[in-house]
This record gives sequence, structure tokens and C-alpha cells, in this order.
Amino acid sequence: MGLFNFSEVATYFFRKKDPNRKTNFNLRTMHFINKLSMSIFLAGLIYMAIKYLF
Repeated sequence: MGLFNFSEVATYFFRKKDPNRKTNFNLRTMHFINKLSMSIFLAGLIYMAIKYLF
């Protein structure tokens, strides 16, 4: 049942920063774009669900 384990996705927005990991502009930008695209996708799903139900 590892296929339907969404814990990584659910905790992606609420991770604590690892002080031992080096970060750079490219990595921060990549994570920002990932979070933005997931947020827009979820907003679209919610919009479509509300539009379908009402």
C-alpha cells in the first residue's frame, strides 16, 4: 500500500528547515515553484468541486 501513502505530500508545506543542509538560490526557487504549483492545483480542484456541487 505504499502507492497511496501521501504523507510526504501532506507534510511538504510544513517541513522544518534542516540546518545541516546547504541551500542556494536554485534550490529555494525550485521549492517555491513546487509549492506554488501545488497550491494552484489544489485551489483549482476545490474550485471545480464547488462548481460541480453547486
